[in-house]
Amino acid sequence: MSAADGISGAANGALNTWTELSGFQQLRAQAAGDGKSALPQVAKQFEAIFTQMMLKSMREASPGGGIGDSEQGNAYRDLFDHQLSLSLSNGGHGLGIAQMLMRQLGGKDSGATDASADAASSWQSTLDQLAHGAGKVAGKVAEWMPGTGDAVNFVQALAPHAQAAAQKLGVSVRALLAQAALETGWGKHLPAHHDGSSSNNLFGMKAGRSWDGDKVSVPTLEYEGGVAVRKRDQFRAYGNPGDSFSDYADVLTGNPRYAHAIGKGEDIKGFAKALAHGGYATDPAYAAKLEAIANSPEMRKGLEALAALKSDDGLPSQLP
Repeated sequence: MSAADGISGAANGALNTWTELSGFQQLRAQAAGDGKSALPQVAKQFEAIFTQMMLKSMREASPGGGIGDSEQGNAYRDLFDHQLSLSLSNGGHGLGIAQMLMRQLGGKDSGATDASADAASSWQSTLDQLAHGAGKVAGKVAEWMPGTGDAVNFVQALAPHAQAAAQKLGVSVRALLAQAALETGWGKHLPAHHDGSSSNNLFGMKAGRSWDGDKVSVPTLEYEGGVAVRKRDQFRAYGNPGDSFSDYADVLTGNPRYAHAIGKGEDIKGFAKALAHGGYATDPAYAAKLEAIANSPEMRKGLEALAALKSDDGLPSQLP
């Protein structure tokens, strides 16, 4: 068994996906028992974080101003860069940073037959720093949407409304929270009135001819033939978030286009695809983005915090 084979296949897969941190926990556990065998993967992950920082600096140095530039578009670009950094570092010999790091920390590339205690201690410290840095990267899930960075408050505040709508639709509470997070950037960017007050529109619901309630006019990004186009459109406005969830559920149950999205239960992928197939959004990657947020570390953190507080706050006993 090679050094790289010391990490399980599942852990390797997790380490190659930037939103999944379980691989780091297994890597740290292995390092405590057999530090030398974990060194190659540690070095690769360190290179991935360095590569991501380099990509971010390059993005910030570019002039921008393209037709696809928007806060949400830039957020998904950052998501792509995070994953790209891992793919570059784990493909072939990567950028060479990992190999250099292994030589510095006493890995097999240095030609040494035994790793010294000082070297082992040095790269164990590097591993701890790497895990800390990975946590910061994963924390960007809330920022790239973009959001306030506090998915916990977002989930806790909207869970009761999501629960009611989910029961009516027969779908996962997590699916509705994820869609609201996708549409609003974890509650940070909602269509607003001219005076700055929120529309409480959590699902990007437009104000068509059949809508006779309050509305707001704001810029939006639509996709026509796969090409992003900036437009100004009218969106529905609600008195509170609960009304937004209720209206969303009414629209889905009352429109035959979304019939296949009803009753999907915990099948979030199926729910997202049915929405996209019904024409809910023009973004061709809408379903994939919704599913990614539903399975993100920030969503899990929010739901875990909600479960811990539900008895005290009178929240629903059944959580996604």
